[in-house]
Amino acid sequence: MSINTAHANNGVLIHAGEYILLHSDSVSMEFSGQDNDLFRGSKQGRVYLTSHRMIFNSKKPSDVMQSFSAPFVALSDVEIEQPVFGANYIKGKVRAQPNGNYVGEVKFKLYFKSGGAIEYGQALLRAAKTAQSNFHRGGLAGDDPPPYAPAGAWHEAPPPAYQPPPGYYGWLPQHDAFSGPAPNTVFISDNPPPYPGIRTSSTQYYYYPNCYQVARPFCFIPIPVIYP
Repeated sequence: MSINTAHANNGVLIHAGEYILLHSDSVSMEFSGQDNDLFRGSKQGRVYLTSHRMIFNSKKPSDVMQSFSAPFVALSDVEIEQPVFGANYIKGKVRAQPNGNYVGEVKFKLYFKSGGAIEYGQALLRAAKTAQSNFHRGGLAGDDPPPYAPAGAWHEAPPPAYQPPPGYYGWLPQHDAFSGPAPNTVFISDNPPPYPGIRTSSTQYYYYPNCYQVARPFCFIPIPVIYP
């Protein structure tokens, strides 16, 4: 995970070859487990599910946390909560990436004000599980995820540059809470992702020497399986 590395010009900054799968414009996030001003208070913004990570962008220009990037390989203990009272939400833990502007691990809760928590959570769990299985050079349990690498040069991107190929992600859920990003709000770096995503071809972008695959734990709730 890295802080303030996934935003640009009031929009989201993604890697070359990274696709935006889901986007919700009305969410809030809360963090715990870190004594750091970056994580204090409830944060209002928008969330993206990409082919490689979960990204949160704040809507408040004065917030010290403008963006939160959580690669799938850094996530653990992800669960979907359905309280009797209050909105459904997703919770989990995410480990810091080296050079990611914080250290250690932080817990998060992601609330969807317009619904879609279960659908987003199901897609997140599936994508994260797939990325973990692609992490064939992934480290030992507890190892840091691949380090954050500066985005380098970046540019505004039209939708064809970040939309997934037609039919490839047929398992993605449909919900009124999900919409495409607003025009002129998606920017793409010239650099590829430094960590694996849900396509095995992404493994060319990372390398962990002298390590072997150990999947991080994920907690699944009994919800229907969606097949591609």
